[in-house]
Amino acid sequence: MTTIETRPNTTGASESVEKLLSALDTRQPGRSLPGPLYADPDLHELDLTLLWSRQWILVGSVAEIREPGDYFVVELGRASVIVVRDDDEQVGAFRNVCRHRGSRLLTDSHGSVGNIVCGYHSWTYGTDGRLLHAPQLRDGVDPACLGLGRVHVREVGGLIFVCLASGVPEAPADLDDVAATITPYLMPHRLDRAKVAAQIDIVEGGNWKLTMENNRECYHCEGGHPELLCTFFPTYGLTDAQIPARLRPAHDRFLLAEAELNRVCEQHSLPYALVQDLAERPVGFRIAREPLDRAGESFSRDGARMVGRLLGDLTEPRLGRCTLHTQPNGWVHLLADHAVTFTALPLAVDRTLVRTTWLVHEDAVEGVDYDLDTLTEVWRHTNEQDAAFVTQTQRGVTDPAYVPGPYTEAEQQVDDFVSWYVARMREEVAR
Repeated sequence: MTTIETRPNTTGASESVEKLLSALDTRQPGRSLPGPLYADPDLHELDLTLLWSRQWILVGSVAEIREPGDYFVVELGRASVIVVRDDDEQVGAFRNVCRHRGSRLLTDSHGSVGNIVCGYHSWTYGTDGRLLHAPQLRDGVDPACLGLGRVHVREVGGLIFVCLASGVPEAPADLDDVAATITPYLMPHRLDRAKVAAQIDIVEGGNWKLTMENNRECYHCEGGHPELLCTFFPTYGLTDAQIPARLRPAHDRFLLAEAELNRVCEQHSLPYALVQDLAERPVGFRIAREPLDRAGESFSRDGARMVGRLLGDLTEPRLGRCTLHTQPNGWVHLLADHAVTFTALPLAVDRTLVRTTWLVHEDAVEGVDYDLDTLTEVWRHTNEQDAAFVTQTQRGVTDPAYVPGPYTEAEQQVDDFVSWYVARMREEVAR
């Protein structure tokens, strides 16, 4: 199981905060971040402490824990979290720490259990976190007070978010508003009735913020993602007035595909309008249904569907892609025939885990309804290409010659992400 490297708290914490504030102060709007915010281990530790431990983090989907006892483990800084479906089929999240002497409980990244048993001294917990058995526990010690530490968890349209915040400050409350907005977009795809077709982890050699910045634009797609551009319009992020002459043919195709997609969505009562607040609110997000090129059905070479069984009860394959972005670490593409979830988790100041999960209808059969290599081809290549871009950028931002450069017209969402990061870090320092 992959773990995240972090640094212990030191007496120099106040110096690190001053260093953070100095770096934030020097960031110019419309430009990338100062180098230390990508490369300084002390500032990375503050990212983990002030942001990753207090924000809602996308960690996966209910398709990964379909049956009671199914679990997966997420590493967030020094914290390890068990996400599990209990015997009543409710999704819960707990600290992966035995209440006896602190041993890690589950060491596999995914699995299924009847109970959660500590391998050290056999303390045993239910999937609801209750302590069920502790050999030779002294009289007078109440087992009810020794349940696993709970972690905030929310299911939103089949996606699972966790937040490590406890006491004050609590988890950001605006997830409720975000959930109310995005759930109608997600529900037609019925992730609660999906299963995992494949899951692939890749480690990018860069700071987590570079991973997210790279994801928030397609400025690099035209020269960097030939497989993705079979169906992904290269004009993403540009307004009509910003389209260069060489991309006009692609933009004309986009406008026709968009008009047809909007018509189909209205016919099937599916929401499609863009809704976003990527910079101001704690749970920054963006959601929209957008067209795909060619057949317009899926991320294939010709845009045609790749899975015989459509998700949920969908009957129309030409639904483009419903795309959700969440700050600080997630993005999701939902198509008629499958869905792809992406979560980014910081492993070290210069390493980021990107976990990609392909979901299909629960009754879809590999080799009959879909070919796994074909289903995963585009995003396997795209992720490898992105990993190379992020690694090269990390090398550049640590170079003494690096000076934050200006974002282009196509990189507004990158600027929004960086502005969100700066605002959240300032808020947490001020608490």
